[in-house]
Amino acid sequence: MDFILRAQDLHLSFHGIQALAGVSFDLSPHEILGIIGPNGAGKTSVLNCINGFYHPQHGRIVYAGQEISFWPPHRRAQLGIARTFQNIALYPGMTVLDNIMTGRVIRMRAGVLACSVYAGPAHREHVTQRAIVEDIIDFLEIEEARHHRVADLPYGLQKKVELGRALAMEPRLLILDEPMAGMSLDEKMDMARYILELKEVRHLPMILIEHDMGVVMDLCDRIVVMDYGKVIAEGPPVSVQRNPDVIRAYIGQEVGTTQG
Repeated sequence: MDFILRAQDLHLSFHGIQALAGVSFDLSPHEILGIIGPNGAGKTSVLNCINGFYHPQHGRIVYAGQEISFWPPHRRAQLGIARTFQNIALYPGMTVLDNIMTGRVIRMRAGVLACSVYAGPAHREHVTQRAIVEDIIDFLEIEEARHHRVADLPYGLQKKVELGRALAMEPRLLILDEPMAGMSLDEKMDMARYILELKEVRHLPMILIEHDMGVVMDLCDRIVVMDYGKVIAEGPPVSVQRNPDVIRAYIGQEVGTTQG
């Protein structure tokens, strides 16, 4: 098998409005696949189908050799599909450490309540899970914020915490929905470095939606371009950047500049 994920002829509509119209693509192991397109093109709808928030009315999704088209989100998470969100979905009243620890729930044998007792096997499991989370905190270079409430952190740092929670799930496929939105240039450079290390060192395949076209062109091995719920182009960044259909979809603006 030369792919870890395959989306085949996905169709999705809401109250007669078609969000996806025959979307198909593959994701190879160790690849970063970018999905781009104007606002309303259907990018997030694709991600919602992959992680189970939506179920396509037609078509299928195959992951690691299994069809998962109608599996609920928690079963897909157990298989190793993890995701960050365009709009941050953290627990604002909890600390950075505790937010990332919630990503370990699906890997805990004793369960959260048992671990809270902090005795016997539950204590040992808590120590193991805490060590995994601390490694993630070190990787993301957010050690000084580990005991801070998420609500008190800058937006860019919250984005890192959300990535940390996804990594705590031990993903085999990582889906990133605008991971750099609202970040400064320095924060974007840090995030790009983490993404590249996840690919090159941890060999983690990823699907990336990002409006900063410079970032997409630099990070992605291959790009799928969507417009009005359809795939209008697919290929390596250089060919996509020059595709006339892509240029028209972006209203004549040169692809490679930042889109809002």
